[in-house]
Amino acid sequence: MNKNNPFKFGTIVEGEYFTDRIEEQRQVKEILTSSNHLILISPRRYGKTSLVQKVVKESGRPAFQLNLQLVTDVEDFASHLLKQVFKHYPIQRIKHMLSHFRIVPTLSVNPMTEGIELTFQPFTDAYIVLEDVLALIEKLGEKDVPPIVVLDEFQEIVSLDKHLDKKLRAILQLHSHVNYVFLGSQESMMQEIFERKKSPFYHFGYLMHLKKIPYEDFARFLENGFSPFGNTEQAATISRNILAFTHCHPYYTQQLAFQTWNLWQQNGFSEKLVEEAIAALVEMHDMDYERLWMTFNRTDKKVLIGINKSLGSPTRTTFLQNQGIESASTVYSSLKRLIRSGYVIKNESYEMDDPFFARWIIKRREE
Repeated sequence: MNKNNPFKFGTIVEGEYFTDRIEEQRQVKEILTSSNHLILISPRRYGKTSLVQKVVKESGRPAFQLNLQLVTDVEDFASHLLKQVFKHYPIQRIKHMLSHFRIVPTLSVNPMTEGIELTFQPFTDAYIVLEDVLALIEKLGEKDVPPIVVLDEFQEIVSLDKHLDKKLRAILQLHSHVNYVFLGSQESMMQEIFERKKSPFYHFGYLMHLKKIPYEDFARFLENGFSPFGNTEQAATISRNILAFTHCHPYYTQQLAFQTWNLWQQNGFSEKLVEEAIAALVEMHDMDYERLWMTFNRTDKKVLIGINKSLGSPTRTTFLQNQGIESASTVYSSLKRLIRSGYVIKNESYEMDDPFFARWIIKRREE
């Protein structure tokens, strides 16, 4: 069989690789066709970016996307955003608009990448630059189709400059020809930014929480992907075994399905196919997990072990006793730290974000 593997992970997912999210697509579309802004929160690798990009692409509107984790300061924020504008609008078309900038950037073309490089005068007021760039986007919306600005990992705004949230809110509140989308993976920080009454961005947009893909929807998607192998019952069994391990986590489900599909194609069906795929992925990342494990302090290690042992209920007395942690407050402090770092997520209960890392911990402790 020469059919390409139908499962994809690690990059933006689109087209046939995109899984369900019908209701979420409808909601995002409704918000972006109104005059409102969108705040979308979920743990990392739940598909926020893929969801938004799919809706935006189908809208046909220009979109400027920036991941704030890659930004170093306010001027860098403005510079990267302006580069996004140049990707959609030829410089000649907006050259006259640039002439209205209070601090006009120097443009050059990188001969290696053919990309546009931007520099500003030394000791430039970065907020003036950012305000001019955002005003340019607003003017483009007035003259043409309203653009969409997507700011990924928006919680990073608090680390760029202590005054950035106030300054940015003051600028954006004057814009009516742009939809802003704020994506965030740190729920507590995003809630602080958009739900705390004293925050400049309090109730600035429509707040959505992106959950895991529903079990039955994901199962149908997986079964359809495995259907070329010809046996409906086997495809259903494999799909449910995958979901039993990943708990419907979008990224890791796609990853495990990809590996399982390859093994099925190479070796044929086996009742242990999913377990073989899990073992292969754990082994593949063995050194990465070992290096990662050594970065945790002793309490965090105990909490991660406890989550695996207690099936996501680290507040139980038995958990505290078995892991030798003296107090519940110590557990909660560790959980807060691990959640902030993205290693633990909380849904109905606490669970490790990466089920393969969880399996690695169990495997290593049994050796």
